[in-house]
Amino acid sequence: MTAPVILLPCDPLAPHRTDGHFAGEAEVVRELGGDTALVDHDALLAGEAEAAVRRVPRGPSAAWYRGWMVPSAAYTPLARALAARGCTLLTTPAGYTAAHELPGWYGAFEGATPQSTWLPGAAVPPPQELAAAARRLGGTGPAVVKDFVKSRKHEWEEACFVPDLADTAALHRVVSRFVELQGEFLTGGVVLRRFERYRLRGGRAEEWRVWWVDGEAALVTPHPDAAVLAGGTPAADPDLGAVRPLVHALGCRFVTTDLAVREDDGRWQVVEVGDGQVSDLPQGADPAPLLAALVSC
Repeated sequence: MTAPVILLPCDPLAPHRTDGHFAGEAEVVRELGGDTALVDHDALLAGEAEAAVRRVPRGPSAAWYRGWMVPSAAYTPLARALAARGCTLLTTPAGYTAAHELPGWYGAFEGATPQSTWLPGAAVPPPQELAAAARRLGGTGPAVVKDFVKSRKHEWEEACFVPDLADTAALHRVVSRFVELQGEFLTGGVVLRRFERYRLRGGRAEEWRVWWVDGEAALVTPHPDAAVLAGGTPAADPDLGAVRPLVHALGCRFVTTDLAVREDDGRWQVVEVGDGQVSDLPQGADPAPLLAALVSC
C-alpha cells in the first residue's frame, strides 16, 4: 500500500516552496521516505479550492493535511477538490468538524473537560439568553468565553474571563467584546466554559499536547503557548489512561488533546481537543515520531 501524502501549505511569496513554518516537517517526511505536496492556503480561504490544490499530483492517493487552520466550511471544498484529482483526505469533513469545533468533541469528553455550554450564531446573545446559559453551568462562579474553536486569552480581562456567572451585565460585556474582536473570524457561536485552575510553572499553566493517530499517542509535547522546550524533551509524563478511551469514543483518526493538572485535586484534565492536521507543534519539538505515524498509516 502506498504511504499517504503529507499536504503542506506553500510559501505565499514563493508558491513552489513549502511555507517556512512547515519546511522542517517537509524535510522530515522526505527523510522518512514519504511524499509531500503543496496546497495554497490563501487560495483555499479565498474560496478557490481547485486553484488551491493545483500542485497536488493527479492519481489515486491518500493524504493528511498539515498546515494552517482551515475553517470547517472550507475543509469540505478542499476535500472535494482533492477527490477530483484522485486524492482522498484521510480525515473526512465530518471528522474534521468533530475534532476541530467544541460541540463536535465535547460529548465524548464530557466529565473529563471543563463543563461547557454554547449559543450558536454570529451575533451577541441577549442578556437573558446568556443568563440562561450561565444557569446551565450552575449560575455562579468564574467562567471563560470562547467560540467553537478559539478564545481570546491574550485579552483576558476584557474578552475572555468572567469572574462570576451571576453577574449578567459583566458576562454580557465580556461576550460582546469577544464577539467584536473576533469579527469575521468568529466560529460557530459563543461558548461558556467553567474556569479551572491548573498547576503553574513560570506563571503559565503547565499544559501538554498529546498527538493521537488512530487512537494511539504518537507524540507528547508541551503546549506551544505553555512552556519552552529544553532539548525537545517534555518534562512531564501525562497520565493518558483515562484519555485514551475518550479519544477512541470520539472516533477521529488524527486529533490532539491538550492536558493540564488541576490545582485542587492533582487530576489530569482535558483542556481542549483539536484536529491534528491544524494543531501547531511547539518550537524545537521533533516532529519525526508524529510524521512517522502519519506516513505509516
